[in-house]
Amino acid sequence: MTRVVFVNPLDSSITTTGLGLKAPPLNLMYLAGAVEQAGFSPSIVDANLLNAPPEKITEIVARLHPDLVGLTATTATISKAFQYVRKIRDAVPECFIFIGGPHVTFLPSETLAECRELNAVVIGEGEETVVDLVTSFSMTDPHWPETVRGIAYRRNDGDRERIVVTPARELIQNLDALPFPARHLVPFNEYKLFDKDATIGYMITSRGCTFASNYCSSSHLMGGMFRARSPKNVVDEVEELVSTYHVDTIEFLDDNFMLNRSRAIDIAHEIRSRGLDISFVASSRVNAVNRDLLMELKKAGLSTIYYGVESGSLRTLKLMNKRITLSMAEDAVRIAKDCGISVLTSFIIGYPGETYEDMNATIRFAIRLDPDYAQFTILTPYPGTPIFQELKKNNLLATEDWDRYTVLEPIIRYEAYGLTSRKISRKLKEAYLRFYLRPGYLFRRSGLLKTVLYTLYHSYFRPAFLHSDPQGWYRNFPGNELSDCEKGT
Repeated sequence: MTRVVFVNPLDSSITTTGLGLKAPPLNLMYLAGAVEQAGFSPSIVDANLLNAPPEKITEIVARLHPDLVGLTATTATISKAFQYVRKIRDAVPECFIFIGGPHVTFLPSETLAECRELNAVVIGEGEETVVDLVTSFSMTDPHWPETVRGIAYRRNDGDRERIVVTPARELIQNLDALPFPARHLVPFNEYKLFDKDATIGYMITSRGCTFASNYCSSSHLMGGMFRARSPKNVVDEVEELVSTYHVDTIEFLDDNFMLNRSRAIDIAHEIRSRGLDISFVASSRVNAVNRDLLMELKKAGLSTIYYGVESGSLRTLKLMNKRITLSMAEDAVRIAKDCGISVLTSFIIGYPGETYEDMNATIRFAIRLDPDYAQFTILTPYPGTPIFQELKKNNLLATEDWDRYTVLEPIIRYEAYGLTSRKISRKLKEAYLRFYLRPGYLFRRSGLLKTVLYTLYHSYFRPAFLHSDPQGWYRNFPGNELSDCEKGT
């Protein structure tokens, strides 16, 4: 039987090192679940959980004798992923190595050109494509994998090598047909938040975004059409998380969980009808909520809502093609507070074309909204976004060193806009300080003071100034025995 191993590379970004977040690799668990449903026995090796460098992960992978190895990567982790690919290629030279994720989806040919040890890139949604790769796998058929839709691969024609991009694969319409993520293939209870035990389950209940903000790649990655799982299917997975994995908190990672209000309410009703005692976090556009909706979700366990406000300047919001107003944001935050729901808002500093006064307006607006938590980042134009294409076309990207695409570092030639990178960085620091160190904010949240200061330090100061990176530390694996992670238990 074909042997498949999925590898999650080490992520030393702000989210993991700053917040002590160790989240299960949901994307790889979805792929593994689909491969398992097709009759195979895949394994998942999570370097991010193990804090293991490429050399150690390669030892684990080599002992599994894989025919195919699949990795995932974002823009910020692509360089690290290449390190794992190269080490695995040296140790298992005959295996077929492929990679997926948002970054490579938008730069498939460039990815294969940059990392010659890779065999293929999976473009876009991966479940059906990866199952096709695994079921049709053949190292003796000279035409394989040309019949697999939705990939770019390296093909040798005699002395000539070329990169072939196969026809695009259609988006999966029936998301209920997908198996639940294969959480049993990872040591689920070892994942932590803030370096403490945390029974959090991560779920995706819908795909696709009908909005096309200039800085967001989601609508291009998963399509501009909203596709959703049925309420019953969603709550079946919630029930599995509660009964099998003893989860009491769930985070729905949908781009916009509340886009279809009636579906969101039906999910809330289904949770309550089954007597599931959970709390959950969800995100929404500020113009997609109302009081009745949030009250129904609150009754079912909604504890925190995430709003992507992004700017306190209407001019900047128009530049972003955000299609919201400041009053919409104010209403959304007020309604959530009135319903007793915690609010987290995100804001972007340094959007191309905005002025220092626009940035000051964003900071003032964040303070006026007074959410429970606010996240500030510097505009980072990821491949696949309209703003990336615009900046690249006009030679306004200061670098394409993907390691620097951290959302904390200016990577745009701001001088072309009459600004400076140094001052953009100072504005980011100013935003965090002015928001979190307000006496009134700290007084009202005195019970959470330790958490607030911890969040401020670990989400900004530590990654920005200490460049914390866990690389180099890893567990000592006993002898040559396979760990639980390798066994998939």
